[in-house]
Amino acid sequence: MGDADPVYATRALTEALCDLATDAEPKTLSVALTTRPAGDLDADDGSGTPLADVPADTPVFAEFYLPDAGGAIAAVFGVDLATPSGRTRGRFLSHPDGNPNPSLTDDLAARLLVAVPPWTTEDVRAYDRHGRRDLVLLAAAAPDESI
Repeated sequence: MGDADPVYATRALTEALCDLATDAEPKTLSVALTTRPAGDLDADDGSGTPLADVPADTPVFAEFYLPDAGGAIAAVFGVDLATPSGRTRGRFLSHPDGNPNPSLTDDLAARLLVAVPPWTTEDVRAYDRHGRRDLVLLAAAAPDESI
């Protein structure tokens, strides 16, 4: 993919998004993603690049906003209250048709993760405004938070 910076995501997030895409099929899925600095994540024993191999200030896709949260309000008022303004740094898109490239009808963002069937982490590609990027999956997860 060249010398461009890769896109980082936790394997845990990517697996969860692929599960959501499986459940949504044959419909498409569009999910807002947020990043956390790598230093704020918890390492895990799963497969992927070790968290210690990434600088602590590296932005990593680690969390998402549920696509149906706030749906009732949006349906009535046309306002998306489920996704805080300015907090998302990317978007996950599922393409059940098998085309792994972003399309003109997608919800675009500065960075995209696009998945295709059979919905495994190997079927996810990363893009930014300059084209396709390497996707580095980290053996990490966002820490549990209490409300």
